[in-house]
Amino acid sequence: AAGTSIPDLLSSVIVARQGHGDMAVSSSIGSNIFDITVGLPIPWMIAIGYQNGLPAADKARFGLPADIVSIDVNASNLTANILMLLAMLVTVV
Repeated sequence: AAGTSIPDLLSSVIVARQGHGDMAVSSSIGSNIFDITVGLPIPWMIAIGYQNGLPAADKARFGLPADIVSIDVNASNLTANILMLLAMLVTVV
C-alpha cells in the first residue's frame, strides 16, 4: 500500500503548497477510488478465471471446491469500514 500511497501523498503536499488544496484532495480521493474499483476487482477476476480453469485433480489438491464461482471475503468490520468511507466521501463533497 505504501508503494502507491507515498507518491500520492508527496504530489498532494506539493500541489497543496502551491495553493491548490482542492486539487490535492481530489487527487488523493480519485486515486483511492481507482484502487478500489479497478485494483481490487481485476486480481479477483483473474484468480476466479484461473481457478475455474484448473483440472478437478488440481482443485482437490489445493482444497478448492469443484465449482468455484466466487472468492469469499471475510472481514469482521467490513460494514463499519464501508460506512466510514461513505461518510468521508460525503464530508469532502
